[in-house]
Amino acid sequence: MGTISRDGIWHNARIAPNGNPDYIIERGTIAVRDGVIAWLGDDDALPLEFATIKNHHDLGAQWVTPGLIDCHTHLVYGGNRADEFALRLAGASYEEIARRGGGIVSTVRATRAADEESLFAQAARRLEALLAEGVTTIEIKSGYGLDLATERKILRVARRLGVSYPVSVVTSFLGAHALPPEYRGRADDYITLVCEQMLPALHAEGLIDAVDVFCENIGFSVAQSERVFIAAERLGLPVKMHAEQLSNLGATQLATRHGALSVDHLEFLDEADVIAMKKAGTVAVLLPGAFYFLREKQLPPIALLRRYQIPIALATDCNPGTSPTASLLLMLNMACTLFRLTVTEALMGVTTHAARALGQADRHGQLAVGRSADFAIWSVDSLAELAYWSGLNLCSGVVRGGIDTRDTRAGIAA
Repeated sequence: MGTISRDGIWHNARIAPNGNPDYIIERGTIAVRDGVIAWLGDDDALPLEFATIKNHHDLGAQWVTPGLIDCHTHLVYGGNRADEFALRLAGASYEEIARRGGGIVSTVRATRAADEESLFAQAARRLEALLAEGVTTIEIKSGYGLDLATERKILRVARRLGVSYPVSVVTSFLGAHALPPEYRGRADDYITLVCEQMLPALHAEGLIDAVDVFCENIGFSVAQSERVFIAAERLGLPVKMHAEQLSNLGATQLATRHGALSVDHLEFLDEADVIAMKKAGTVAVLLPGAFYFLREKQLPPIALLRRYQIPIALATDCNPGTSPTASLLLMLNMACTLFRLTVTEALMGVTTHAARALGQADRHGQLAVGRSADFAIWSVDSLAELAYWSGLNLCSGVVRGGIDTRDTRAGIAA
């Protein structure tokens, strides 16, 4: 197979450079050289220096946004938890199921039993669905291994997905996701294992970009979570937090004291937490799929987040227990209908603000000169349609690193 050119001109497009539908270039052009945006502006202002670029693409007034970013997923895992879904429908709560040995621990068993090839195949199917909707960057957490060998296996698969598919993968080590059965009643000992063995080893192997913790009554305490953060900081790794999903334990206060990139879920966030987020520059990541799937009633405090101008990101939280979804577009719809976000908030939540939640604001989430040419093309009359439709994918093309992903195949790095 010949080399695919990373140069091209995409013109006659309506471009929203930072995902904001209120700031657009009505008849715009993107000029790309070596996979990087070399020029962006009005069609009739394209400099003559780009006349030698041969690959021209007339987009016919279609919309262009930055490639979408799914900034919180648990994409790599074994099996599924459809039977637990049936139990919840019969009246059992998520917390009750977890305390019976179900929940996260049941997925841990399936993930430990699966080999790397099986995990790759299962995750690839979910990833392909996201890529078809315009996703070009994704975060993938570990956390379904809870031992060194399986956490390594998960993170290796995550890295491999980033090589085999046209997508940028950011990994988060979530060893402090749940207490493994062999450490029942010994949570502090398990945190010692996470901090002193798992985290240093996986970091040394280049498998970790950030560190996450599930701080909750059915997860880990504030004190235990802080031990993990301190261990991450010793290694120079940024941190983030599953916070205030089922209760308010002070997780956000801890996370902001450690300069967390993001705090995620946030149904039980209060004003003091939001003030702390503002001071720390921490992004709020909302996960409407989990809210919907668990049939929660406590809404995240959207008005507080707006009042303090906290950047709001959105993600699928793709996982087998609480958000079995592989559609970021559906999350746009849910964020608007369930959380009452505006279309502008929702779209910036999967572009500009999602990049910031990953510590990738200088690389992803916006279209600008010098950045990678990662963008999605939409066959819509208005960008509001991305949040309006449910179950209809209107993404007509995806370009990553200057290459139309339709010209690539799984297994070929783009």
